[in-house]
Amino acid sequence: MYPRPIPETAIWQRRLYVSAVVIVLILWLCPLFAIVLTSFRSTADVMGGNLWGWPTEIGVIDNYRAVFTDTPMARYFLNSLIITIPSVIGVLVMSTLAGFVLSRYRFRGNMLIFALFVGGNFLPHQIMMIPVRDLMVRLDLIDTTVALIIFHVAFQTGFATLFMRNFIAALPDELFQAARAEGASPFQTLIHVVIPLVRPALAALAILIFTFVWNDYFWAVVLTVSDSVKPVTAGLANLRGEWVSAWNLVSAGTVVVAVPPVAMFFVMQRHFIAGLTMGAVKG
Repeated sequence: MYPRPIPETAIWQRRLYVSAVVIVLILWLCPLFAIVLTSFRSTADVMGGNLWGWPTEIGVIDNYRAVFTDTPMARYFLNSLIITIPSVIGVLVMSTLAGFVLSRYRFRGNMLIFALFVGGNFLPHQIMMIPVRDLMVRLDLIDTTVALIIFHVAFQTGFATLFMRNFIAALPDELFQAARAEGASPFQTLIHVVIPLVRPALAALAILIFTFVWNDYFWAVVLTVSDSVKPVTAGLANLRGEWVSAWNLVSAGTVVVAVPPVAMFFVMQRHFIAGLTMGAVKG
């Protein structure tokens, strides 16, 4: 099922593996390097066709300042924070509650409910576009941040519940038996026993959901119209249309959009890795 580790005695195989990893890494980083380098170029460089050479003039300060002063990117950025943070909190709360019930309590329909959570992950969002938009129109929530928050919570909770249910199911039964013996209620057991033990899983899930919601483009286009509501992904598309030849400004905007998920990952990297490896021995 899994690739076997390369023996230390197989020197040429290990060198070939390392070389392949370096080549793939370089190919993967080339577009990112090109975007960052273009965001440093001056307008004269871009208009002169110098798109791949080293910048003759560094315009990094002017480019990044122009992104926030000459475009609505600051508004888009704030909108994304308004949408993403409540969505992440809502998904974590809902998935933890659902995962706790589905993993620790056996009742009629338990597996059916769990199957619904899992099955929802296989539905392409595109087939739900028209019903979702019509529902938002009827509820008078179209072109609002509330609409995006509601549907991000709804669509991400299925995956998150599967994630949390597996982690909570891996906890020793003795902990729950001891909590019941002490007279703890299910809610007290969740707060004082489960949550402290699954904090790495919650941190890993928070990073994943933050990235999914922050990078969402589909629902940002479907459920928003005005610039006062659009998140950064839809706003960046507008920026590309408005500044079609100013690739230095578009690249600077792209870097700005990419910073929050990357920064969050590096800040919580230790918890993210611990959360992913925590459930590696039991599914």
